[in-house]
Amino acid sequence: MESYISLAVAMLSAPLFPGIIGKVKAFFAGKQGPPLLIKYYTLSKLLKKGSVYSTSTSFIFKMGPTVSFTSALIVLLFFPFAGAAPLFSFHGDVIVLFYIMGIGRFFTVLAALDTASPFAGMGAAREVFFSTLAEITLFAVLILFYRLNGSLSFAEYFTGDNPLSLFAVSGALMVFVIVSLFMVLLTENSRVPVDDPQTHLELTMIHEAMILDHSGPDLALIELGAFYKLFFYSAFITHVIYPFSGGAGIVNALVFYTIMALLYVSIGVTESITARFKMDGVPKFILTSFALAFFAAILTMGVFQ
Repeated sequence: MESYISLAVAMLSAPLFPGIIGKVKAFFAGKQGPPLLIKYYTLSKLLKKGSVYSTSTSFIFKMGPTVSFTSALIVLLFFPFAGAAPLFSFHGDVIVLFYIMGIGRFFTVLAALDTASPFAGMGAAREVFFSTLAEITLFAVLILFYRLNGSLSFAEYFTGDNPLSLFAVSGALMVFVIVSLFMVLLTENSRVPVDDPQTHLELTMIHEAMILDHSGPDLALIELGAFYKLFFYSAFITHVIYPFSGGAGIVNALVFYTIMALLYVSIGVTESITARFKMDGVPKFILTSFALAFFAAILTMGVFQ
């Protein structure tokens, strides 16, 4: 029952946390900003509308939002939020889940290309290139985790006999992991300095360029999937920061969501004090995250045998 409650809370609260980012950015701009529940209002508004389809699109365009949302939802089913056992778990699930997320991105790209829009195609090309670079960092982190933990499962990473965290023996290495994962979070979720989700200039768009032709419930599914994806990466970093033990459900939940809120605040601060990179600077930023994770993995070869 605890697993179901933990998952339900995560799914319901995922659209809330992006409102924290908006509040932080508004604070730095000297404004009041939108309400914290703005994303719920947006989803409700989109679900009440109808979807518009171009005569040049096919069934692939309609599949894109559904597959993108489903892939993000599946990942949440395997993650041990606040130390609670996930609904599903098996050895090697972490590799499968990252590729499931890749499938969601693949169909989003296909839907963008199906519109025959040059702007959507441009955004899709950038999305694929930057995501490929970010994937290298993720697998470098998985190699490091396997060296330290000997597992390939989210549940065993954070709730097993040898949980990974900043307070473990390998805590110094986790500092590199946290920084690199935070950089991947900004990349994979189209945040500043890699992308700007609020941009209105087509030539500088990445993710937003791919979903310009979506509307109504389809756009709501894309937005909700994006909230779940951001929530997953934030939860991943949260568990690396703090070890959650079993049997303390309420306390774990309070600590978990407090750290999550602070992470979203840090995203808002990053977006407020950092300018968006030029396109040729984004690969250098992403590869820096790989260098940090790879360096940490190299250090394990001489220390952890």
